[in-house]
Amino acid sequence: MKRLRPDQDAFGRVLLAYLDGRHRAATIVERDDGFIESESPAAYFDPFRRWFAVERQALHYVRGRVLDVGIGAGRVALELQRRGHTVVGIDVSPLVVRVARRRGVRNVKVLALEDVDRSLGGFDTVVMFMNNFGLFGSEAKARRLLRRLHALTTDQGRIVATSSDFTKNRARDHRPYRRQNAARGRMPGQIRFRLRYRHFQTPWFDYLFVSPRELERLLRGTGWRLARVIRHEEDTLYAAVIDKEPA
Repeated sequence: MKRLRPDQDAFGRVLLAYLDGRHRAATIVERDDGFIESESPAAYFDPFRRWFAVERQALHYVRGRVLDVGIGAGRVALELQRRGHTVVGIDVSPLVVRVARRRGVRNVKVLALEDVDRSLGGFDTVVMFMNNFGLFGSEAKARRLLRRLHALTTDQGRIVATSSDFTKNRARDHRPYRRQNAARGRMPGQIRFRLRYRHFQTPWFDYLFVSPRELERLLRGTGWRLARVIRHEEDTLYAAVIDKEPA
């Protein structure tokens, strides 16, 4: 997804409303099969002590100069800044970037993941929390962007990301969608949806959820390997530490 126009910046408007004290603001998530749910933005503002346990653990594996992909309200960047890291945050939403700056993120840009290049400098770690591994979108796009990130990171480069394991999601509302994906040759957790708030709505876009086993397969041939999985019991959410393969 490219830079959002003002009429498309639904998620940014929700975060801005929440920051300004309108705590009932919520994002409407609309899947392309008609399934709809709402999401409060509160978690995007949570202090470190209230993060998901896997995210708190995963932060220990972040090192050096950091690229924060899909910065949201800036909670990860702010915590990493507090710990002494240099962080560059990116997001396609100008309003999200405004929220992150207002909250104290020092270096944040309106930029899509696919447009990241050497002008930003090299990075030791790429962080993609809050299920933001999903921004890779599809198997083909993920492989292409993983190779690009391999070239833009240092020799000790690392990706620390979270995703949700659809194979553990038994909800009836999602089973037909996974079967439909299989019939269309898509990955089971490749979701096409858009975000809405009042009369604002994003374009339709793909978001990719993968199991650890699917992630291992996805990484083959990209120069990356799955080094560690952090998860708790039967939770669907997990964190992945992805390192460069030895030269």
